Amino acid sequence: MTVGLIGRKLGMTRLFAEDGSVVPVSVIAAAPNTVIKVRSTERDGYTAVQLGAGSARHTTKPVAGQLPELPKDAPRPKVFREFRTDSIEGFEPGQSVDVTQFAAGDLVDVTGTSKGRGFAGTVKRHHFHRGPVTHGSTNTRQPGSIGAGTTPGRVFKNTRMSGHMGDEQVTTLKMKVFRVDAERNLLLVRGAVPGARNALLIIRKAKEAI
Repeated sequence: MTVGLIGRKLGMTRLFAEDGSVVPVSVIAAAPNTVIKVRSTERDGYTAVQLGAGSARHTTKPVAGQLPELPKDAPRPKVFREFRTDSIEGFEPGQSVDVTQFAAGDLVDVTGTSKGRGFAGTVKRHHFHRGPVTHGSTNTRQPGSIGAGTTPGRVFKNTRMSGHMGDEQVTTLKMKVFRVDAERNLLLVRGAVPGARNALLIIRKAKEAI
């Protein structure tokens, strides 16, 4: 049963396919996750599996209160994420989940936080066309008109303008798994995944592929 994984982005490299073509891949380190809690329809109103990854040096009391079902000798996870699933059969607290639930050729959805680009103008942020650069033009990279004058006499909400760019949650859909390295807990996905190196990633089976 595929539920998902919590991993981190190591970077990108390239590999060779069987036909000799070069394939760009993202390398995701997904150490075995621990099942923290199993949510059922009878108790919680929905079915889901909560996973934990990493090892925390210190666990606060509010976080420790969420781990009553975890064995006492088990390490306390640092990151928690919940994955909705149609069935919770086969999952129990303390169980380990690793990359072997995926196989080469599977389609996955990868969620992460995009790189922060700071304050950016409309050309970079929204891909506006630039203005003329000759004949004394002074609006080469200006946004241009942002609304009418008298009516409505204001700037509409959500008008595309300059502002903070990046550092937001992004999900890349239908990425193909190129290779699974179970010995090193690595998942190699074709293409680029969101985020910088060592960024936290959530890997789920693509909805269209379930």
